[in-house]
Amino acid sequence: MENDSKRLVMAIGLSAAILFSWQFFFAPKPIEQKPTEVSEVSKEVAKTPEATAAAESAPFEKQSVTVKKGGYEFALSNDLSINNTNSPNVKSTFKEVVGVDSPFSIQAINPQTQKAEILKVNFSNISESEIAGETEGSGIKVSAKILDNGRLSLSLKSQTPYRYRLIFKSFKEEAPNHKYREFIFLDKSTHRHAVEKSFSEEEKMKWMGIDHKFHLATFILPEKSQAKVSAVEDSNVMTVDFSEATSDFKGDFLFAVKNYDELAKMGDNLQLAVDFGIFGILAVPILRGLQFFYTWIPNYGWSIVLLTLLIRLITYPLQYKSFKSMKKMQEIQPELTRIKEKYKGDAQRMQKETMALFKKAGANPLGGCLPILIQMPVFFAFYKVLGEAIELVGAPYIFWITDLSHKDPFFVLPILMTAAMWLQQKYTPTTTADPMQKKIMMFMPLIFGFIMKDLPSGLVLYIFVSTLFGILQQLWVYRTTPG
Repeated sequence: MENDSKRLVMAIGLSAAILFSWQFFFAPKPIEQKPTEVSEVSKEVAKTPEATAAAESAPFEKQSVTVKKGGYEFALSNDLSINNTNSPNVKSTFKEVVGVDSPFSIQAINPQTQKAEILKVNFSNISESEIAGETEGSGIKVSAKILDNGRLSLSLKSQTPYRYRLIFKSFKEEAPNHKYREFIFLDKSTHRHAVEKSFSEEEKMKWMGIDHKFHLATFILPEKSQAKVSAVEDSNVMTVDFSEATSDFKGDFLFAVKNYDELAKMGDNLQLAVDFGIFGILAVPILRGLQFFYTWIPNYGWSIVLLTLLIRLITYPLQYKSFKSMKKMQEIQPELTRIKEKYKGDAQRMQKETMALFKKAGANPLGGCLPILIQMPVFFAFYKVLGEAIELVGAPYIFWITDLSHKDPFFVLPILMTAAMWLQQKYTPTTTADPMQKKIMMFMPLIFGFIMKDLPSGLVLYIFVSTLFGILQQLWVYRTTPG
């Protein structure tokens, strides 16, 4: 009986581990939502010392120039701020992604006062896709042009070396997929911080920007440069201060859909903006598998089904050993019952005889946990792919499933998945004779089904198909393996 209790605790512990792992790694972090208007953001920025100093200086008329090339468009002001941009294939407008007007600007640190100053550029050379000019006072020559890959290339040259500051403005917002707008930057790895949350780090930065609604607005450096990136809680502003002065500052501004493959082609590790998490090593092959099957059947739902079957076949050797162990557990059930009845007053002797029987029969009472453990990394990787890959956003399956990245609106798939898991539980042998413990174990599929009901329907489809195919594999092993 003591042995049964331990196994029950282990089963419940495994389920709890799944729940806590889910909450820790994948559940959306609650962020207090306060309505923030664009005008309020402007007021907050206006309170900074640099902005106050600028306001007290000579009047400066802000003007905007638009450059276009090959379907790409950028509206750049003469204070070196970007007001708007548009690119082919984007799903959301620039304003919807960043949340404010003029979300990006460049300032120069005055060598004498060590204060950031707004640059005032007089544009003197303007063409369709290029602009050039010089700043008032500081004599910084500014040029901007659209590259063939859709980036806006910025260059600031001067005789006197300057340190520069990048400013990103936004405000917090939650998207329908429970993802929050984030400030993002890449040093040794990708860092993400919800807008309006405090942080401060100093590293060699490669790119930095704003991430929201499957889009990225970022500034990319030619090479990694030492910089301090920081934000103050409720400030709506991320500042990037470069530690070294330079007479030739360059970088590219990019606004693009977070398509993993397209970002990878652009270089600079931009694909790391797609957050596949700690199981990225599995998520990328899963994405590749879905894309492969999609070329044959242009439906990502059926691609999930086919990829699930392929994963089941690949992991079958490991599952075969587990199924054989479970079959042996089923065969020794009568002997286990006899031992429990015979030694019910001697727990130590009961445990000794039970372990001896397991050894003799070659059975492993924990063998049934192996398929679950095998599936867990794939489960989480599938979730990240369904939540991050732009290809699956809005991808329909059949009938009522119109978006595989959203939950099943009628909970049909979660119910089918729960039924399949209950059936699998029914076929899985148990060493306990306690009716209460058996009932608790049979409730586990209901608990898992409750967790899955609000998760992406594509993920539920994967678990359902995997469980159903696993039952068929299990029955095949039971029927073909000699007793």
